[in-house]
Amino acid sequence: MRRREWPYRAVIRTALALFRVVGFRFDVRGVENVPATGGAVLASNHVSYFDFMFVGLTAHMRGRRLVRFMAKQAVFAHPVSGPLMRSMKHIPVDRSAGAGAYRHAVDALRAGELVGVFPESTISRSYVPRPLKSGAARMALEAGVPLVPVVTWGGHRVWTVGRKPVWQRRVAVSVWVDEPMSVVPGETAAELTDRLAGRLRELVDKVLSEYPDRPDGDAWWLPHHVGGSAPTPAAAAEIEAAAMAAKRERRAS
Repeated sequence: MRRREWPYRAVIRTALALFRVVGFRFDVRGVENVPATGGAVLASNHVSYFDFMFVGLTAHMRGRRLVRFMAKQAVFAHPVSGPLMRSMKHIPVDRSAGAGAYRHAVDALRAGELVGVFPESTISRSYVPRPLKSGAARMALEAGVPLVPVVTWGGHRVWTVGRKPVWQRRVAVSVWVDEPMSVVPGETAAELTDRLAGRLRELVDKVLSEYPDRPDGDAWWLPHHVGGSAPTPAAAAEIEAAAMAAKRERRAS
C-alpha cells in the first residue's frame, strides 16, 4: 500500500513545504471531528484553489493521511494534472455521466476511505456558500457514513477564481471541522443537504467573526454582508454565468 501511494505522499510533503514557504498562519480547529477510522464524507465550502490541500491537512493532522477528492473531469484531462490525480486515486466527475463517479465514491466510503466533496461544485465568487448539490448527502446516506462539514477561509486572498495570484506571506487561514451531522430517521438527501447548507453558512459567519486580519485598503476578499466589496451572491451568479458562456464560446471557436 505504501509503495502504491507514494505519489500522494510526495504531494502531501510538497503541500506542507508550500505552506511553510508561503507562511500561512493557520487556525485549524476540530481535527478530532474527522473520524479516526472508517469512511466519511468531508463536505467543504469552496473559496480558493488551495481548499483541497486545506481539507486534506485536517485528515493529515488526524493521522488519516489520504483523502479521495471528487474533482471535475477537466482536471483529469489535463496532461500534467491528470496523471497526478489518477495516481492519487481521486475521483473524476463527468457531469454528463455522473453516476459512475457517484458509485466510485460510495464504494470508496464503504471501503473505509475519506472522500472530500465541495458541494457548491465550483468556487464561490461571493465567498459565501453557493447553493449546494445533493451528492455529498446522498453518498453519506447510501454508504452509511458520517457527513462532516468543513469550512476553509483565507486562501482566496492568495489564489482564487477570477483574480491573479497574489503571493503574499503570512496570510491567516482558518480551517474548521465541525461535528459530524447526525441523520434524522427518514430524512431525505434534499433535507440533509439543506441542513448542511445552513451549517456551512453558520460556520463561515463564525470564522469571519474571529478572523484576525482586516483589509488594508480594498476589501475585495470580504463578503458583502459583512461590509466587504466582494460581489453579492446574486451578482456573483451573474459573473459566473458570463464566465461560463465565454468559456463555451472559446471552446466552440
